[in-house]
Amino acid sequence: MEHQANVISPEITFQHHTEDGEFRKKIRKTTILLSVITIIELGIGLSIYTIHKGENPSHLLVLMFKGMISILTLAKAYYIVSVFMHLGDEIRNMIMTIVVPLMLFIWFIAAFIIDGNSYKNLRNNYDPYFKESTMPKEKKAQPAPEEKPGKQ
Repeated sequence: MEHQANVISPEITFQHHTEDGEFRKKIRKTTILLSVITIIELGIGLSIYTIHKGENPSHLLVLMFKGMISILTLAKAYYIVSVFMHLGDEIRNMIMTIVVPLMLFIWFIAAFIIDGNSYKNLRNNYDPYFKESTMPKEKKAQPAPEEKPGKQ
């Protein structure tokens, strides 16, 4: 009967951390993992910076590195939410209550970014007055200033 006291319904149970040492071990392991992932991300970021400084940067390699950084960032977010915010210990319905709106919010942001980029491209193609560029405009060669007579 003592076990039944902790059970509210078959789906909801209260889990207590019976062993504090085990919980601290899990926190320590997660902290080390997050630190390693962060160091890897910093290394990749420095690689991207070095590639951009070169004469012929490889855009495919930079794109691949940015994808790796995105995946590592999502892994860090998962571990932070799962361990430090204790979402990993919750029931499936509670997790879905948080994750599904988050996915919809990410879709919402992506849709607006794609739509804004499409609008910018259409405006640049059909209205040259609003031409935008991220590269500096080439300067035309300026004629050398003429020397005035009598000054030397």
